[in-house]
Amino acid sequence: MASSKASTVAAYLDELPPDRRKAISSVRSLVRKHIPKGYSEGMGWGMITWHIPLSDYPDTYNGQPLCYVALAAQKNYCSLYLMGVYGDPAREKVLKDGFTNAGKKLDMGKSCVHFKSADDLPLDVIGDVIAGMPPEKLIAAIERAHGKKRSARKRVS
Repeated sequence: MASSKASTVAAYLDELPPDRRKAISSVRSLVRKHIPKGYSEGMGWGMITWHIPLSDYPDTYNGQPLCYVALAAQKNYCSLYLMGVYGDPAREKVLKDGFTNAGKKLDMGKSCVHFKSADDLPLDVIGDVIAGMPPEKLIAAIERAHGKKRSARKRVS
């Protein structure tokens, strides 16, 4: 299942095969435990996302909420998208070192970690990476990347 038409997280989880549902549910619990205040959980791009709502940051480059973390069941694996790692070499190093130190094999794209079960992940490291970027920090990073000024944006409370 590369992309889902489910409109709610519950519907998304219900349509997953049992092995994928177990993996996604375990990692979802981890994300929910560590996600900083100010992000909302929902469905976007056919997967579970944690994002800054448009009501808090309306002027996005694509008219969609700013996504911070996403979780998806693919055909042969699951994916955890950590947008805070993309473009931040220090955060990427923490993640990579965490896998190495835990003796886990890292299968990663630019911001996407592939896994088959939660046991494939250094959960404490993933939790710390997720907890380390409150919405204000994500907004600042995105605005730096896009050359925008913070003063023109609504502040996240």
